[in-house]
Amino acid sequence: MNRVDRLFRKLRAEKRCGLIAYVTCGDPDPSATAGIVAELEAAGADAIELGVPFSDPIADGPVIQAASQRALAKGTTTDDLFRIAREIRTKSEIPLIAFSYLNPILRYGRERFAEAAEAAGIDGVLLTDLPPEAADGAFRERGLATIFLLAPTSSDKRIKAIERASDPFVYYVSTTGVTGTRSELDPALLARLDEVRSKMRKPIAVGFGISKREHYEALKDRCDAIVVGSAIVRAIGEGRSAGEVVRAILSPA
Repeated sequence: MNRVDRLFRKLRAEKRCGLIAYVTCGDPDPSATAGIVAELEAAGADAIELGVPFSDPIADGPVIQAASQRALAKGTTTDDLFRIAREIRTKSEIPLIAFSYLNPILRYGRERFAEAAEAAGIDGVLLTDLPPEAADGAFRERGLATIFLLAPTSSDKRIKAIERASDPFVYYVSTTGVTGTRSELDPALLARLDEVRSKMRKPIAVGFGISKREHYEALKDRCDAIVVGSAIVRAIGEGRSAGEVVRAILSPA
């Protein structure tokens, strides 16, 4: 059982909605990412998604696209993901999930990536554009969690397929479209999330567009964790505290 499994078992035992924080590796500089992760953990983040910067992040909105461009301009590579993870592991046991598109993994080599991820202390892999039908055993053989996205438009057949493939949790995309902060949650989200949850046994983390305390309050009893990305990445890009974003979401109203 790796750290991601243990986290979701702990969250369910505590009847608490966790918070997963996303950062783009190498933004604003590869040497800064481990320190930002430490700040997010101190603020209350339960797990970290380490985004691999990519030149064509089609599922991401302008905030994370810009972060990828800044990171790439600083020379960030896939090897930096592993270096950053190793640095984090010298001080922390927080669960780490590599978040990427498939292309960088294929260029690096799946087996090679899985081996390097395991050695660096990464716990799971989420590839946004990898369908479960195309998954292989390279990650599971290395003890890495394999996590897949579930869309609001997914059919019952698709829900079952994603639940079978995704372990230990399913990442539910809160709305159609790209990532990015939103002032209001999709009005159909809560009802649809309740419907999806009634058809699944595995934990669900909800992401895309979650950026405020009000969003967390609306979701905390309907899912096992929320994912906050663009709000954190925007703060980093503006030179503000990433930890303050997490504290603002988790602090009682």
